[in-house]
Amino acid sequence: MKMLYFAWFRQRIGQGEEDIDLPADVSTVGELITWLQGRGPGYAAALDDLSVVRVAVNQEFSSLSDPVANSDEVALFPPVTGGTEPGTGR
Repeated sequence: MKMLYFAWFRQRIGQGEEDIDLPADVSTVGELITWLQGRGPGYAAALDDLSVVRVAVNQEFSSLSDPVANSDEVALFPPVTGGTEPGTGR
């Protein structure tokens, strides 16, 4: 799966994109986010407040219950690119 991270997600995670092998027990966007949160402090910080996480699977807006597969491209981005970073007021 190709993961793309935009705006402050990129800063907190430390990269703009990566290829991952989806674990067998991850089949939805919500499960993917939960799995990503466990990958380290940068991921946990970036995904701490799901109200500011927007997800697109194969360039289509998606909800937490939507399915994901290893062949997908998943993008994480804030609600408004260029908006304030949560907790900073910037």
